Amino acid sequence: MFTGIIEEKGTIKHIKHVSEKSIQMTIGSSTVLEDVQIGDSISVNGICLTVTAFSNTDFQVDVMPETMKATSLKMLAEGSNVNLERSMPADGRFGGHFVSGHVDGAGTIIRKEKQGNAIYYDIEIPEELAIYFIMKGSVAVDGVSLTVFGISGSTFTISLIPHTVSETVLGEKDEGDIVNVECDMLAKHVKNMLSQQREN
Repeated sequence: MFTGIIEEKGTIKHIKHVSEKSIQMTIGSSTVLEDVQIGDSISVNGICLTVTAFSNTDFQVDVMPETMKATSLKMLAEGSNVNLERSMPADGRFGGHFVSGHVDGAGTIIRKEKQGNAIYYDIEIPEELAIYFIMKGSVAVDGVSLTVFGISGSTFTISLIPHTVSETVLGEKDEGDIVNVECDMLAKHVKNMLSQQREN
């Protein structure tokens, strides 16, 4: 479980193609290595991945075919920056919202516009995900906990403050870029329960 509060930006140091559809990544970092152990979960651009090896300067993760297919990881290259967050400690502060690290789909940035000290993004998502969005609701974009400021069909709007722009990879994104989207967990549970009630 994560909160969507990014701890640092890491850098992809090496990508090894294990097969045609799976890879092993080595990610350079510092903060998330402070107490790392083999088997720990680290969110990489919003995707929960397991640490398989680490050193003083980086850690390794394996990415299976389904993750490659469903997320933006396939767009990354050596030198790409990524958002990193360790799993939430039981005694830690809860500053964002419940984020599982299980991406629901990939979204496409279709508008980027600066307004005052903020940057607004319109993100187009698969139509079937639109039901999970409400005004002022929560969404995780590339692992960042954000508030929904607009909804139009299968497009939602987020706004980034300067801190989020500088401290996460979202500030590097532009129109046409792909991002990982995780819908609000509570909304997904409510929809599932209502669907089951209608079937009974």
